[in-house]
Amino acid sequence: MNVRAHMSMLFHLDKCIGCHTCSIACKNLWTDRKGAEYMWWNNVETRPGTGYPTRWEDQRHYRGGWELKGSKLRLRLHSRAGGLGKIFYNPALPTLDDYYEPFTFRYQDLFNAPAGDDQPTAIPISKITGDPLDIQTGPNWDDDLGGSGIYASNDPSLDGVPEEVRRQMNELERVVFNYLPRICNHCLNPACAAACPSGAIYKRAEDGVVLVNENKCRAWRMCVAACPYKKVYYNWSTGKSEKCILCFPRLETGQAPACAHSCVGRIRYMGVLLYDADRIPDAAMVPDEQLVEAHRKVILDPFDPEVIAGARANGIEDSWIEAAQNSPAYKFVKEWGIALPLHAEYRTMAMMYYIPPLSPVVSVIENELFKLDLADERHDFELFQRLDAARLPVKYLANLFSAGNEQIIREVMHKLLAVRLYMRHKTVRGSVNGDTLGYLAEAGLTTEKAEAIYKLTTLPNQKEQFVIPQYHRETAVEAWKDPLAHKGEVGFGFIQPPQRGE
Repeated sequence: MNVRAHMSMLFHLDKCIGCHTCSIACKNLWTDRKGAEYMWWNNVETRPGTGYPTRWEDQRHYRGGWELKGSKLRLRLHSRAGGLGKIFYNPALPTLDDYYEPFTFRYQDLFNAPAGDDQPTAIPISKITGDPLDIQTGPNWDDDLGGSGIYASNDPSLDGVPEEVRRQMNELERVVFNYLPRICNHCLNPACAAACPSGAIYKRAEDGVVLVNENKCRAWRMCVAACPYKKVYYNWSTGKSEKCILCFPRLETGQAPACAHSCVGRIRYMGVLLYDADRIPDAAMVPDEQLVEAHRKVILDPFDPEVIAGARANGIEDSWIEAAQNSPAYKFVKEWGIALPLHAEYRTMAMMYYIPPLSPVVSVIENELFKLDLADERHDFELFQRLDAARLPVKYLANLFSAGNEQIIREVMHKLLAVRLYMRHKTVRGSVNGDTLGYLAEAGLTTEKAEAIYKLTTLPNQKEQFVIPQYHRETAVEAWKDPLAHKGEVGFGFIQPPQRGE
């Protein structure tokens, strides 16, 4: 057993209101620089939709992640020899048009235009070339267009959804969408690191954050193509790759990442997960339908004495073990089993997790009026038995969160619905009947677990939502320098930004 620690984030999609505050907080902090205008390390997509960059999930084109060939796991992008052949030309790279060309407006025209009969206007211009631009797309161009025939209908995750169901999703009374926030998943088996010819991408041992060493980066951009989530970006100004750093400078001072700290809906949770690094190869090489369960088995029980001993043997401090025991990520992912990784079939073993959304119930037209497609007298209970009455198809959610395994999604949905039924009867109706307790038991939950899920979902305070251990950076300094001398020198000297050719 090789016990490691990982900082993981969790997103509760039922709580996301699509306000994009997280995206703006990240943008203002990290990517408001020349060459990074088009980068959104954090973005919020409308689903069903094509996402950012456009159709990033279409791995037949982008060829990101890993694939299982026989008994071997290989990069979908290329072999070692194939990588050498693509080093100067890589057709799987997304182009700027797949993101959007960043633009601003020529505001000086409002002041410098000659006198005339027409009101002067500030025309859009490219932030890269400065030339006038005919804007065709932009960040969140498809925001809230869940019923769009252009965006929603071309969602790659709708593959496998029956054509009849897809047609029904476009009917007015059945249109639905939800929001999907995305950051770098800081994977256990990152394809970006494996594809980099320069060895510039690495995973930090202390917390699992995947970073780019820009002094080593030579702009081959294999990382951009190999990442199946398209969360590595190329800075055209510096000639270096960049990506989400999980706000590790904030984590090291006990603060949550900017996206999580600014979240209006409080959908994000942060905590430590202990995992067994020795199990990663086996977990990444199981059939698609077993990937989620294999992933869960890699996550270790922080209360297990053997795990605690293994963690201490690997230099993990007691404060980190305690943080793992109190981690909301551990509770949602492992203990309660209601949080899932995004697109497990990419086999990168993503360490950011999602609680799938409970969508509205399908409506039908009866006597020219809209009516829920459920019996009035057993409204709540019937939905528990008929998940197909929800507007978001189970198959679609399975394509997103469980590598197509519908059974896993149904189990998660039953737990979420059982908690909703239990708390609704307890708080609104004032009593819990036998049917409600029966559905709770059928979902594999006790009343204590249901109330714990409800409390952490709806009423967490900040210490429960973000359980961030002390990093003790002073001990890291001791490995290479006298910490007292380092303390007196911090803040002096020059900061050298990455330059083209370095």
